[in-house]
Amino acid sequence: MVTEEDVRRLALALPETSEKPMYGTPAWYVKAKWFARIREEGDVLVLPVPAEEDKHELIAADPAVFFTVPHYDGYACVLVRMTTVGQEELTELLTDAWRLRAPRRLRPLVP
Repeated sequence: MVTEEDVRRLALALPETSEKPMYGTPAWYVKAKWFARIREEGDVLVLPVPAEEDKHELIAADPAVFFTVPHYDGYACVLVRMTTVGQEELTELLTDAWRLRAPRRLRPLVP
């Protein structure tokens, strides 16, 4: 289980990341592009993925951690249950989402 503070700590450790609200909940940005946001439920994280197929693969591989709702149909975003995702997996997910949205010049800064 991870907390909002865990997400905050891991997200803000990535280069040129900032936090500001999105729809009244915490969200993290690299430059002007968001790469993670906590949903209104408070224990669900929204992350962009490269393509909708990636979202469906994650959900099929581990439905206890990953899911979606009709609002995200047609969008390359996956929902992550913070109550079931581990720290290591969260770190990888946040880093991958950051890489998707980071300017090309920043990407080499994160291995």
